[in-house]
Formats: sequence, structure tokens, C-alpha cells
Amino acid sequence: MKIIAIEEHMLPGDIVERAGLDLGSRAGRRAAQLDDLGEGRLQIMDEAGIDMQVLSALGYFVQDLDPASSVRWSRELNDRLAATVARYPSRFRAFASLPMTDPAAAVDEFVRCAEELGFAGAMIHGQTHGVFLDHPSVRPILRCAERLNMPIYLHPAPAPPVVQEAYFSGLPPDAAACLSTSGWGWHAECGMHVLRMVVAGVFEELPDLKVIVGHMGEGLPFHLDRIESMLSPVVTGNSLTVAETLRRSLYLTTSGYNTDAPLLCALAAFGVDRVMFSVDHPFGDSSAATTYLRAAPVTSHDREKIAHGNAESLLRI
Repeated sequence: MKIIAIEEHMLPGDIVERAGLDLGSRAGRRAAQLDDLGEGRLQIMDEAGIDMQVLSALGYFVQDLDPASSVRWSRELNDRLAATVARYPSRFRAFASLPMTDPAAAVDEFVRCAEELGFAGAMIHGQTHGVFLDHPSVRPILRCAERLNMPIYLHPAPAPPVVQEAYFSGLPPDAAACLSTSGWGWHAECGMHVLRMVVAGVFEELPDLKVIVGHMGEGLPFHLDRIESMLSPVVTGNSLTVAETLRRSLYLTTSGYNTDAPLLCALAAFGVDRVMFSVDHPFGDSSAATTYLRAAPVTSHDREKIAHGNAESLLRI
């Protein structure tokens, strides 16, 4: 069975050093794997039976820098991604990293990555200095995605300091750091981010915009009925309900989740055509993810869709 994994991160060590980035403890522990775009990564893929990764820079480290710096480092990251795809064209594709503090430059970079570098879409990491994707200032980026017919992968990013202080202070540092990110906070914020876009009418204005979220839907499948019954009655002016909008515009990946309950919930809420396999390398275990994929309680036809078919269709692989 062919397997394509689409939330698979990189961050070259020389760019980290030259840009003066602080990876923190979580990403710092995986710096070597993030840096590896060659034989070590390919060995992990081969051992797990992964045919292709869609690479993405861990771009929240550069996405919210001052505009000039964000443009510079986003462009360097994308050039490095393109070089990797060119070196291993049968093993890799890429999502663009965008300089979100300069929306006009982000549009230009998105177009460059799509039309010159052959990328599959773009990855945006959460809010940027408190600006979410429903804000009018970033609408040109979303219009660009719709025009290019390319998805935006909305990935979590660290919350603003005021949120971290209010929600996660007073706890042991390591636990607070995890709780605010991969242990809970990231997923709650990313799900809310998508709902902000629905409430603000982004998907009404841009009905062909496609957004991917990872981590089995960032809680949205589990909460979908509650969201529909509570939120839809107070969202006015949209032609579709909240749930209808999500089912039309959203795609999910399995990144970081290797058990039956969340998978079956995602499939029940959104349908098999909206679910794609991912690992979340190097934060997830590739072999554990593919072992679960092969054993998951779905039909062979649906397994093929999750493993590669849906990604091939959406990303035009």
C-alpha cells in the first residue's frame, strides 16, 4: 500500500543559527531530525513504509518576525525545501512557509512557491501577533490560495504571552509548556481559529478555499454536534450552517493520533474523503503511525484513501 504523510516538519540547523532562533526545549530536542533532509530521514521513511513526505518548515519561528526578516528567512526555507524536492522528487513534496507579518510579500512568496517551485500548498502556523486568518489584513493570502486552487494547512503555534500567562502560569514549567502546546492548548486554539473563520464569513466569501488541519481535526469532529446546535443559530448571514461549512471546506489529517476512537470520530463527522494520513515527524513516531494505519478498523478501500488517495487528489500529486 502506498503511503503519503503530509504533516512532516523540517528546520535546517544553519538557518536556525544564522537567524538566531531559539527552538526551546521541545523542538530543540529534535533539532538533528528537523535538520536531516537526506539519508537519515529517508531511512525512517523506509523503515515505516512511507513512500512520500510532504515537507513543511517549522515556520512559526520565522512567520512572526519583523517583516524584512520574515520575508528573508521564509524565502530561504522555501528554497531549501525546493532543493530537497528536486534532489528526491519521488520522495518529497512541500508546503510553502509564508512571511505573515507582510501579507503582500506572503502573497508574492505563495505565488513563487506555487508557480516556480511546484509546491503543493502553504502551511500557516496559527495566529501572528494576535492576528487570525479571519482578519481582513490577511484576506489577500486566502484569496491567493483559492485562486491557485491550493490548500492552506493551518498548523498550531505558541499562544501570545498574555494567553500563556492567563491560562498556563503557576504550573511546573515543563508541564505548563506541554499543556500550552501539544498537550492541549495548541489543539483548542487551532480548532477555535477555524471556527473564527466560519463565523467571520471567510468561507462564504471564498467558497473554494480549502483548509487542512492536523491532529485528527483539532477537536472539531468530537465537538461538531455541540458546535452546530449552539453556534449555528447565532451565526447570521451565511448560506450554510457551521457544520455544513466545515464539511465543505475542511480536511483533516491523522498526525499524532494512532488509536481507533479519534479516527472513527473523524470519519463519522467528516467522511473518509476528508481524512489523510500524517505522522507529525519528528514529533510523532513514523513506524507507530503506519503500523496503526495498516491495522485501523476501516475497509481496504477507505484505507487506501486515507493512506494516499485523498492526498493525491487534494495536493495533485
